[in-house]
Amino acid sequence: MRVPGGAGVDLSSYPADATPAAPPDKAAALAHTALMGVRLAELQERLWAAGTAGDRRRVLLVLQGMDTSGKGGTVKHVIGQFNPSGCRIRAFKTPTPEERKHSFLWRIRRALPEAGEIGIFDRSHYEDVLIARVRALAPHREITDRYGEINRFEKSLADDGVTVVKVFLHISYEQQARRLLERLDNPDKHWKFNTGDIEERALWPEYQKAYEIALDRCSTPEAPWYLVPADRKWYRNWAVSKLLLEHLEALDPQYPKADFDVEESRKLLLAQTAEGG
Repeated sequence: MRVPGGAGVDLSSYPADATPAAPPDKAAALAHTALMGVRLAELQERLWAAGTAGDRRRVLLVLQGMDTSGKGGTVKHVIGQFNPSGCRIRAFKTPTPEERKHSFLWRIRRALPEAGEIGIFDRSHYEDVLIARVRALAPHREITDRYGEINRFEKSLADDGVTVVKVFLHISYEQQARRLLERLDNPDKHWKFNTGDIEERALWPEYQKAYEIALDRCSTPEAPWYLVPADRKWYRNWAVSKLLLEHLEALDPQYPKADFDVEESRKLLLAQTAEGG
């Protein structure tokens, strides 16, 4: 699933309903995902605990994809078992007037995870080379320069102890239509539908091209892109869980050792309890 940067990317060559390296069937994948959730929660707690003792390492999960590709669903099903105290979740929408006064990376820096945290970005700084490119919201030269800015920014994160995991949720044109129709057919889902989704969908080829350029130019050794087929929700959740698990296991965070005399504290507590009784 790792995208080889600089080799060119053709999204049409990646089937969005594929299930590379998955368990044998959906039931097995769901069971495996549940087991991974337990392990992920343990590692997340260890990372959070290590951060309280001076370990500056942290993780940033970046989720990008077309509308209905499952960014929110991934947060719900993959991140749902984490301790909220150790997570920092941010959904990036249209920049506010205040954010427009600054560099496009300004609001990103303000949302980064702190030591011991896992940060999750639902959309990210890549919107500034995706929708900005498709909608011509900035001069072409400025957008071109942003790829280099992004690479330098992400390298600086990696150098500072951030493990950057960037996931492109790859959904097909046909599957997106089915999911949008499901929202229209269910009154309980109308709040998730925006008439602008139809207008954006009309620009599908332009968005696919913009993603191809971003994936190709910004998949680096320090912060590679991972392409996850997202037509099958169960596979999407399994794959993102697997990616996070591999990265957290590589970090192998440890609970910090006590900086006090454990036995002495135990004796004091027992003595206090006895006196109180």
